[in-house]
Amino acid sequence: MGRFLWVLPALLCIAVQIQADALDDVRQRGVLRWGGDEEGGAPYIISSNDAKTPAGFEGELMQALAQRLGVRSEFQQCQWDNLGDLLRSGGVDVIVNGIELRADRLRSNISTIPYYVNDLQLLARANDKRLTGWSDLKQGKWRIGVLSDTAAEKYLVEVYPQTVKTESYPGTTQAMDHVRDQQLDATLTDLIAANTYRDRYPTLHFVGEPVGRGYFVIYLRSDDARLRDELNAGIRDMLADGRLQAIYEKYKIWNEAQRTLGDPDVQSTPERMKPADAGSRGIRVILRNLLVLGESATVTVLLSVLSMPLAILIGLLVALGRLYGPAILRVPLTIYVEVIRGTPLMLQLFVLFYVIPSLIPMPDDLKRNFAWICAIAGLAINYSAYEAEIYRAGLLAIPVGQMEAALALGMTRRQTLLRIIVPQAVRIVIPAVTNDFIALFKDTSVCSAITIIELSKRYSIVANNTGRPLEIALATAILYMLMSYPLSLLARRLEKHTKRVHV
Repeated sequence: MGRFLWVLPALLCIAVQIQADALDDVRQRGVLRWGGDEEGGAPYIISSNDAKTPAGFEGELMQALAQRLGVRSEFQQCQWDNLGDLLRSGGVDVIVNGIELRADRLRSNISTIPYYVNDLQLLARANDKRLTGWSDLKQGKWRIGVLSDTAAEKYLVEVYPQTVKTESYPGTTQAMDHVRDQQLDATLTDLIAANTYRDRYPTLHFVGEPVGRGYFVIYLRSDDARLRDELNAGIRDMLADGRLQAIYEKYKIWNEAQRTLGDPDVQSTPERMKPADAGSRGIRVILRNLLVLGESATVTVLLSVLSMPLAILIGLLVALGRLYGPAILRVPLTIYVEVIRGTPLMLQLFVLFYVIPSLIPMPDDLKRNFAWICAIAGLAINYSAYEAEIYRAGLLAIPVGQMEAALALGMTRRQTLLRIIVPQAVRIVIPAVTNDFIALFKDTSVCSAITIIELSKRYSIVANNTGRPLEIALATAILYMLMSYPLSLLARRLEKHTKRVHV
């Protein structure tokens, strides 16, 4: 029996390690890591000289809570609708960024008590006499911008399903920009954001009373209850001694609604909202969301098949112009290729979608489909630069003697290019062009930055709502494979066909 006594200390160490959770990790590390998105801006998170400790009322809240734990606060930037993924991956201990308390999020996470009472405010152009109150939304057709996957989006979908079409934006101010520029009829956003930015947008005004009362909470992983309890104690202390009110008054977001934060009913809201069941899982969650994923996959296909032919055509013309065009065109075309290849696709989409409307007036018909036009044009322009280099390499692979022989036989330069040089170059570049086409399917995900909900964006939304990222990721990957694999087969068939023709 005594020979086993040496095992007890080891077992106790293992037991302590098993019981250790995020709270122990935070204290041992000396850092409370929290995720948010600075793109949301004031008053939530405001950039400061130290990127790890931003200002804003949530930045100061997290610094105070970390100080209570005896550690320092460390901020991790992440796109807003990917914060749930960041938390699940273990990249941060908590996520904080005006994230509403919702039952679907409590399926896979736990939350603190509310730290802010939130209302939603509708904003429209002051000179738009069509929209003067909430009752106006019950008739006609309206396009309203919202932050993606928020209480504002859900409110409009549930209350005005027939008359309102929501447009999902990555940030609050982008939607306000498009309301100002008459791209949208209105935007529904947090009341505190509407108040913060009302001076920046003097042409916008508040429509109706605030709606959609809800709460901001801090989310944690489901097994981090000890850390949650410590954060709850910190929030209660800050409520009791007035520090929380002082922070909110500093950022001009304190109102009478915040006095309810100390009410027992409000503080118990997360427990009351927590679903009794864990929701669907496995094949059930896939089947339940397959239709909406399939619809978004259709968007991905449409973006790809509409933009890639344009990219190929533009790329071929650019390559021909650089090699065989007049000297006056070669320098501008070379600059075009280098600028497009040297700047990211997302930046190009932002310029097309957010900058151009503020500079050039547009007809109403164009405004309604502007996101799609920008997405197709942006993808086509971006990929055209790469296709130009591919076709230039293919054209240079054709022996110069073929051009000379054709000209000697009496063919014009244009006839030689169209009938002899280009067809051979096309055969050479088929594999490379097909690879770019497959890559384009994945790059359509960037279009979510300009309100297009394609497959990758839908994955993020569904994964956050169901709390089943693995199953949804599997379904999404299969859909991408189903879209791209036929292209690989087509490319092989075309290669074989062109080889036979060549022989």
